[in-house]
Amino acid sequence: MTILELKFELKQQCKDLIKLRYDSINKTIFDIEYSLKEESKSTSGDKHHTGRAMLQIERENAGNQLREIEKVMHQLGKVDISLASETIRLGSIIETNQATFFMSISVGKLETNNSIYLGVAPNSPIGMCLLGKNKGDQFNFNGKVYKILEVI
Repeated sequence: MTILELKFELKQQCKDLIKLRYDSINKTIFDIEYSLKEESKSTSGDKHHTGRAMLQIERENAGNQLREIEKVMHQLGKVDISLASETIRLGSIIETNQATFFMSISVGKLETNNSIYLGVAPNSPIGMCLLGKNKGDQFNFNGKVYKILEVI
C-alpha cells in the first residue's frame, strides 16, 4: 500500500465514523420530533407540559451535537492527504515511540494493514503537542516522553 493509499484509507475511516455519528444524531432528532407530535395529541396538564419540555431539551441537545458533528465534517474536508511535509500538519501520519497518529479529527483508533493509528485533531491536547514538530523532535504528554520517529 502506498503512502497516499494509506492516508486515503485512514481519511475514509474517519469519514465513515463521522457519518455513523451524524446518522445516529439525525435518527435521535427524528425520534424526538415524532415523540413531540405524539405528545401534542395527549391531554393537557402538568404531566403533558413536563413531557414536552423534556423533549424540547433533548431536541436542543441533539441539535447542538449535530452542529458539532458538522464542524468536524468540515474540518475533515480540510485534510489534504496529497501533500508531503517534513513538518507535522493536517493530513500527516506521525510515528512516535509511543503510538502512530493521523492528524485529522479526533476519532480515536483507526486500523488498517494490521497497524493501529490514532486519529487526532490539531486542536486536541496531543494534536497541539504534535503540530509543527519534525522528525527527531520530542515532547512530554501525560507524563510520557514522545519521540517523533517519522513524519509521513
